[in-house]
Amino acid sequence: MKMESIINSTILSLACFPKSNPSIHHQKTVKARRTVCCSLSKNSNSEGDANGLLKEEEEEKYNDIWLLFKEAQQNILYLNKLRLVAVEELNKANREKQLLLDKIQQLEAVNKLGNEQSLWRELLLRIDSMVLTGLIDSAEASGMRKAVMGNKFSVALVFFDIRQKTDAELLAQLRHFSVGSRKNGFHIIQICTEMEPLVSVGSLSSYVTGLSKALQKKGHIVEVILPKYACLDLTEMQGLREIEAELYSYFNGQLHGNRIWTGIVHGIGVTLIQPLYYSSFFDRERVYGYSDDFERFTYFSRASLDYIAKSGKQPDVLHIHNWETAIVGPLFWDIFVKQGLGGTRVLLTCHGFDSQCLEQPDKLALCGLDPARLHRPDRLQDHTMTHLVNILKGGLVYSNKVVMVQSIYSKERIINSFSHGLEPTLAIHKDKLLVSPCGFDNSTWDPSKDKFLPKNYSADDLKGKSICKVALQQQLGLSKNSSTVLVGCISTESLDFDLNNQKAVWNATPKSVQFIFMGSKATSADGALEYLKKELKDETVRFINKYDEALLHLIFAGSDIILCQSFHDPLLQVPLKALKYGAAPVAVTSNENKFRHFVDREQETTRFSRFISSTFGYLSLSQAVDEIKNSPSKWKQKMVDAMAKDFSWNAECCDVHVSAYTALKSL
Repeated sequence: MKMESIINSTILSLACFPKSNPSIHHQKTVKARRTVCCSLSKNSNSEGDANGLLKEEEEEKYNDIWLLFKEAQQNILYLNKLRLVAVEELNKANREKQLLLDKIQQLEAVNKLGNEQSLWRELLLRIDSMVLTGLIDSAEASGMRKAVMGNKFSVALVFFDIRQKTDAELLAQLRHFSVGSRKNGFHIIQICTEMEPLVSVGSLSSYVTGLSKALQKKGHIVEVILPKYACLDLTEMQGLREIEAELYSYFNGQLHGNRIWTGIVHGIGVTLIQPLYYSSFFDRERVYGYSDDFERFTYFSRASLDYIAKSGKQPDVLHIHNWETAIVGPLFWDIFVKQGLGGTRVLLTCHGFDSQCLEQPDKLALCGLDPARLHRPDRLQDHTMTHLVNILKGGLVYSNKVVMVQSIYSKERIINSFSHGLEPTLAIHKDKLLVSPCGFDNSTWDPSKDKFLPKNYSADDLKGKSICKVALQQQLGLSKNSSTVLVGCISTESLDFDLNNQKAVWNATPKSVQFIFMGSKATSADGALEYLKKELKDETVRFINKYDEALLHLIFAGSDIILCQSFHDPLLQVPLKALKYGAAPVAVTSNENKFRHFVDREQETTRFSRFISSTFGYLSLSQAVDEIKNSPSKWKQKMVDAMAKDFSWNAECCDVHVSAYTALKSL
């Protein structure tokens, strides 16, 4: 009975395993039993023989049972292995699911924050629309704006369905919205001709966007007014809508209609002005470079002020830029200050004095100004060509503060050496001049969270930088060695590659140094790179003629040194990005290359200027290489200190402008 029980239980357990076949063993057992019966019937007297056969049969059964057990054991082990694999796969899937859920929550939080920020700015633009269409007057609009700006974090709860409401419905809701106290931030309107990513020609576009975002992070309200160019890239503009009312502005002796469009870009409220009668002014392929540029941008400047006055806006600051909108200064003080803008002040930003716009005085009458009143030495009359008016000079004279964007030179040096004939005006108005460096977008350019890098790193943990270096070398086919000094250069079309000087660089540089040259998105340096490629054939040099954003990030991360044409680089911000990524910005010395220039050490310079002059300002390429090789610990500490500095738009650039706005309010 015991043996039968074992057999039955074994057969039952094996029924679960497809690898074994119990029926075969059953057939063998039946066959053995029949054999025993036959032999017993033939020789019933041979009881001993029968007992022997039964014993053999039992032994055979016993062996079969052990075979079944062995097969069962193998099947159990196999299934257990599969179970462990399945459990691991399940755990992996659960981990991935949790990571995905965490990412979704993060994205939802970011999206919610972005939606809330966009919502209250869109609400301000809708209030402007109500004024222009005559639903409310400017006084009521002013109170509503204060309510929105003073309670902007609760706006999302009350006005979440703003886009589904008509102006009349929204107005009723606004009138019931509790009036909150306005915060201490400034209300700034930038009247400009470029803004990234809508329209980018030079450094002004990134400056307007970067500074606006930085100011809003610190609690200030920033709006931007632009011409509605035909070449605008509107893909990143949210909530683009046309205000259902024409704005009339004065030009050339009469009023002309304009279409007004509003939207949100990076959380910044943007207004686009589109002329109707003068539609050709901005319906062109390029932004600048036309014979009627004075007329085009004077029309836009006057229309911007007409829009601000009619919509009832009362900003703290009108922020204007370069000569293109400098005419806003005299227009504001001669015409618009009496139109409800008595508390507003004007700040002019100059990104250089080389472009000033000289015109016949009578052209000032196009926008309503008095030529005879302004064509004077202390106002708009040009210092050299006295029969003409200087539009940029007018902005300098009529602005309350002037910010000169210059990263390395002092105020005195700019006035004396880079004023392009405006030195007398700048000297007279010296007290209202400020110097500000440019910045860079540290939300995109940050090695601790850069999505293009194989391994992130920071000033507190530099391990990832050597991984990025090896990855860069591998991608470009350079010998992989983290101890080799790697030099990157982001080229621009303005770089004048002098072959003799370049050969001097190579001769003065140890052969263990690797070089990478790459063109930029903003400019095209293909010709210069091709020229260098032919003349400087070396296995340690690589040339990348096309723009590759991912590779550009990796070059900054993998390089030990970044060659710079200038420490003042408002277009590409190469020195600033290099410092953030732990690569030394080096301007090649006069003995090695003519790109070299020295920074000012005078008092009225930027923090960036003082830092760069004390750390990298006087290093030649060969000196930098020697220091990396001979004093690695000292060099590492220098780079850690540089990475810890903040030279983004949020830092010194923003601080200088807030200081200027604060000074304006006390005037």
